[in-house]
Amino acid sequence: MKESTASSQFYYGLLLITHKVIRIIRHEGLTGLGHRLKRKIGNIKRVNGGYAEWVRRYDTLDQAKRNRIRDRISELPYQPLISVVMPVYNPPVSFLEAAIRSVQNQLYPHWELCIADDASTNPEVPALLSRYASEDARIKITYRKENGHISAASNSAMEQATGEFVALLDHDDELSEHALYCLVEAIIRHPLASIIYSDEDKIDASGKRFDPYFKCDFNYELFLAQNMISHLGMYRRTLLEEIDGFRVGYEGSQDYDLALRALEKIELAQILHVPHVLYHWRAIPGSTARNVNEKKYAVEVARQAVKEHLQRSHIEAVVSPAPESPEYNRIQFRLPAGLPLVSIMIPTRDRADLLGPCIDSILKRSSYPNFEIIIIDNGSVEPATTQLFTRLPTDRVRVVWDDSPFNFSALNNHGARVAKGEILCLMNNDIEVLTPDWLEEMVSFAHRDEIGCVGARLWYPSGFLQHAGVITGVGGVAGHAHLNLLRGDRGYFNRAVLHQSFSVVTAACLLVRQAVFEQVGGLDESLAVAYNDVDFCLRVREAGYRNVWTPYAEMVHYESATRGYETTPAKRARLEQEMTLLRQRWGEQLFNDPAYSPNLNLKKPDFAYAFPPRADFLGR
Repeated sequence: MKESTASSQFYYGLLLITHKVIRIIRHEGLTGLGHRLKRKIGNIKRVNGGYAEWVRRYDTLDQAKRNRIRDRISELPYQPLISVVMPVYNPPVSFLEAAIRSVQNQLYPHWELCIADDASTNPEVPALLSRYASEDARIKITYRKENGHISAASNSAMEQATGEFVALLDHDDELSEHALYCLVEAIIRHPLASIIYSDEDKIDASGKRFDPYFKCDFNYELFLAQNMISHLGMYRRTLLEEIDGFRVGYEGSQDYDLALRALEKIELAQILHVPHVLYHWRAIPGSTARNVNEKKYAVEVARQAVKEHLQRSHIEAVVSPAPESPEYNRIQFRLPAGLPLVSIMIPTRDRADLLGPCIDSILKRSSYPNFEIIIIDNGSVEPATTQLFTRLPTDRVRVVWDDSPFNFSALNNHGARVAKGEILCLMNNDIEVLTPDWLEEMVSFAHRDEIGCVGARLWYPSGFLQHAGVITGVGGVAGHAHLNLLRGDRGYFNRAVLHQSFSVVTAACLLVRQAVFEQVGGLDESLAVAYNDVDFCLRVREAGYRNVWTPYAEMVHYESATRGYETTPAKRARLEQEMTLLRQRWGEQLFNDPAYSPNLNLKKPDFAYAFPPRADFLGR
């Protein structure tokens, strides 16, 4: 009977797989099936093999490395005491012991472990704690008489802290042995830092490490969507005292709420990312490390914490589940009462077959009422183009002529000079709008004082992802994040479906305030065809603004349908010249994108592990 049941399950599973393959081929063709299989195999390699090899090569300490770190510690000009705070309630005793020992094994010796037992009912837990405290004077324990849950227990643990900094550790997780050393090194380099966080991975019951989150530098728009600080988080103790520690009632997302309230008291520049895996998050059945939906109440608490943060910051916005990743957040900032005029600038030369659908999609699908379209015609000669211009509504569309040699930067600068709008929209003539509220979404970011450029999510006609932000350094200059991702794939830690800051967004569809455009001098006309948007965005960032990408303004991009690819010797020479100019201007900044991780590769924009990484905790 058991064999029959197993056999039935096997054939039923095979039938489901067959039906799924048929559906993919029907909707996406064999190419789509190939892309899906390639990505699935890549994910399997990443989880099962790639990271283990990465850890073996670059994140495993031998005795020689330990000795070098100890020598470095002895020379540190500043050696603050770090209080590791750990609330405890009935964890598996073996995991609790591993957590404690991971603190005792720290190469950096100036720590204290502050534990609050939250009235554990398993007598083995207080017995274990008592034994460790009696053996190590650096371990402090308070025993709560009543169970108050994690926020209250964390506060009880923190009351014992005397260190200048407080690091947070859960009762079944582990620290890397160089964790505190790396944090102190970072503080020495950035003495004003008040919130410090690291990369993290997961660890199973047998101690196997997997699924690392190689994070970017602090990214406010991403942080509103997900708690990217998480583990390992360390704070100045005076900052935590100023905000009265953890809030009871926010259990499940108490760390997120803590970070949101803490950052309100400091400058964003005081939040520091340490690009090393310093924390191992225990992934066992029932834990959010395995699946954030294991504790759905935590998702609602997190969303409430974000709402309250925005209210305290006097930012009017709606917080809702992210449509493609509902365990995380979408923030819709309130538009100004008087909707700003948006000038949509479209350079073109003939190709009415592209320009017509582009303009029609704007006019027919856009729900935002206050915009003008400026066509910068660069020497069109075809009758179809003249016919198109004749039928366009003159109250919404203007045509200006520029017969100079093709120069994308110069054409857009021309359009900006005649634009009437407070906000400029740079748009290619091979774009087709999909989402009616694309302008509402992009303007909601672009009108904010701290935001510079805003980019949209662009799809190839085939349905593969074309633009979800640009990572500098990829391919030698810059590359599109998550290029060719399939619709429905959330990308690296959901970053393909959540709003976030990027150093660069593509000018195929880019919004920027006219004042910002003028402040940085517009597009550089020495970059006639390629990389002008990369340079422009980097100059906007250098001027102190954040550039944002949103997945909620979607379009089809028939990329290079107008000017084609760099296939001729002249085009390749021009491309190489523009690449050289960009590298000379921005130098090493290109290869240290704050929206990316030095532990991820620069060969392709696929968030694969870097072999070797560009970060080394030994400082080499």
